[in-house]
Amino acid sequence: MNFAVTEEQGLIREAARSWLAATATSAAVRRAMESKCGYDEPAWKTAAGDFGWAATAIPEVHGGLGLGMVELAILQEEIGRTLFPSPFEATVCLAANVLLASDDERQKRKCLPAIASGDLTATLACSEPGGSIDPTSCETRYVPEGGGFRLNGVKRHVVDGDRADLLLVTARGEKGVSLFAVAGDTPGLRRTWLPTMDQTRRQAEIVFDDVRLGADALVGEEGSALTPVRTALDRAAILIAAAQVGAAERCLDMTVAYAKERVQFGRSIASFQAVKHACADMLLLVESARSAAYYAACIADDGATGDVLARAASLAKAYCSEAYFACAGEAIQLHGGVGFTWEFDVHLYFKNAHATEKYLGTPVWHRERVARLIGLGEEAA
Repeated sequence: MNFAVTEEQGLIREAARSWLAATATSAAVRRAMESKCGYDEPAWKTAAGDFGWAATAIPEVHGGLGLGMVELAILQEEIGRTLFPSPFEATVCLAANVLLASDDERQKRKCLPAIASGDLTATLACSEPGGSIDPTSCETRYVPEGGGFRLNGVKRHVVDGDRADLLLVTARGEKGVSLFAVAGDTPGLRRTWLPTMDQTRRQAEIVFDDVRLGADALVGEEGSALTPVRTALDRAAILIAAAQVGAAERCLDMTVAYAKERVQFGRSIASFQAVKHACADMLLLVESARSAAYYAACIADDGATGDVLARAASLAKAYCSEAYFACAGEAIQLHGGVGFTWEFDVHLYFKNAHATEKYLGTPVWHRERVARLIGLGEEAA
């Protein structure tokens, strides 16, 4: 397995970093996260359509670029570095991945070209009030009715759930857990934005109150949702880990820059041995996290599924979550009293670190999962 970045991948990183440095400034990120939409729509149109970010891993037959997880991880790392609010995570990392993992060619032809062009935003709605990310815990119910289906239930903590054009929803019926493509304006659907500590990632509660769907809303066969949803969640966990790497490195960069400027006892605090050691520890965490995230992305690009993909995804998510949170916490400490003031960005990263540590499974959950997968406990769920 070759871990070296290719020339093409290097150009993707360079272009993304350059554009985000000019577009996703601190002021722009703050305006976006406080806006009604939650992101800068023109900026997203540029990134998704003009730069092809939304098309990155979508096959060429569906209007995409036909690249892979490593390229997505590169983009996610750069997005994480700036906390750029956008539909990329929900639409590309979650929704597109679950469609790609399904065997429904009709839905792929219908949805993927619109996602690739940036004209369609989407998300995966599988988390429920209990908080479990395991699709087998699904309690939203569906019943066949009049040649179609009727859905009832509640989904919570759905990323971009209040604004996505398309919801890919898990629901349980007599044949097991199925997946449905539900338009955001479907009658009977109620979507409510949930205020959260991390304002760079919008979450929502979605209530299905006798939502009636046509037969064409079903993705794949009835009862076939578990495998594609698990695959999509694992791939998304890897991409969240990549974003955590970029954000952790940004915490280090901000801390080093501040330490060079902050003068105490007549000299820069960057000259203090304790500060140097703390920054060195942060660097070690960042580089180790990067190795974990890109190893998992390479595993995914090699076509891994099932337990092999799950182990790599859980290892990456567990380590990168803790590395990012540790770096964000150290950045707060080394910034001193100003670290949690609104004027400095470091508090935004601390909040984001706390939120992403829990998102798609805590480090403890992922470690327990790895233990089960290697035979140290019960069989993996």
